Amino acid sequence: MVTSQSIRRLLALVCLVCIAGCGDLGFLQSPTATPVIIIATPVTPALPGSTPTPDIAPTVDQALESPTVPPDTPIPTGGLLAQVQQRGTLICGVNPDLPGFGYYDNVRRQWSGFDVDFCRVVAAAIFGDATRVEFRAVSAAERWEFIREGEIDVLFRNSTWTAERDLAERVDFGPITFHDGQGFLTHLDANLTTPDDLAGRSICVAGATTSESNVRDEMAARGISVDIQTYDSVDATFNAYDQRLCDAVTSDRSQLVVKQQTLADPTAHYLMGDLISREPLAPAFIENDSQWQEVISWSIFATIYAEELRVDQQNVADIAETTTNPRIRRLLGLDGTIGTDLGVSNDFALQIIQQVGNYADIYNRNLGPRTPFNLDRGPNKVWNLGEGGILAAPPFR
Repeated sequence: MVTSQSIRRLLALVCLVCIAGCGDLGFLQSPTATPVIIIATPVTPALPGSTPTPDIAPTVDQALESPTVPPDTPIPTGGLLAQVQQRGTLICGVNPDLPGFGYYDNVRRQWSGFDVDFCRVVAAAIFGDATRVEFRAVSAAERWEFIREGEIDVLFRNSTWTAERDLAERVDFGPITFHDGQGFLTHLDANLTTPDDLAGRSICVAGATTSESNVRDEMAARGISVDIQTYDSVDATFNAYDQRLCDAVTSDRSQLVVKQQTLADPTAHYLMGDLISREPLAPAFIENDSQWQEVISWSIFATIYAEELRVDQQNVADIAETTTNPRIRRLLGLDGTIGTDLGVSNDFALQIIQQVGNYADIYNRNLGPRTPFNLDRGPNKVWNLGEGGILAAPPFR
């Protein structure tokens, strides 16, 4: 009979043989090295009909080394497009607190806004389904890190494209979706109508934004001394202004128009006509991924080019069935291979326009005359329809 004592002696002998055979182990060669301790524990086989003992929870080291997905799950290869397609959803960083651009309605549990719709544009291009997008609320301070760390696939968050951000933050930018400029909002009864009137006054501004650096530069250039008060968020900035903790608030003009409607008395304020900067707002994403940049770029261009060609959400289905216009046919994927060359469906632009709309559809739905903001499009009109518009897309050919 083999006793348990015999088993233990056999295991001990095996361990000694294994150690003796490892003549190249460092700790055997160096008297200063840390010794290796081997613990051999006999395992009792399960008896027929018995219930196996549950596995012991892994140690911290084991947990860190173990894969977080099943071993047979394929690892995404290629660039970000392949990873997003495999995941099945687009993760899009947006502003949750700027109605008209990015806003989360806690009651209806719905996202809305101009930037939010451009997230849907990209999802429609990649999946043929504008709903396959996960919105991630992102603050101004954390947005660039979220991109670099892969927390989000793309950022549509009223962000100005600047050389410093493009280079120092190690992100890439897509086409400009909104041409803006920085201005000032003041209390109507203060009779402050130009930036020069702000001399000796206090100005509220959100920190970690181009608005902060712009207002400092502008006032220095004018030789004006002002009290710049910075806040951690846009909401905190406008709350301070609304409580008259400062004489004026500065930001992108579009943001001033939108946030004015949220103040205690929207009619008690004056929006200065002067602009102190140009603010081209654009999406941002991981750098050095040319295919991903092309997918984002041509998805945006599709909305602009569609408006240039007068193709919109209402008429696109009929046009797709009847058009002989070669430019429209290439846009909608009826001719050519632009979509497949990008790595998406050839009718990606058709899906964008049907499900989300062209640029005018998106703008008017979120910021246009039928919204509380009634924000004039200004330069955000397509170039070929007059009225000073500068929006343009490269041809789909």
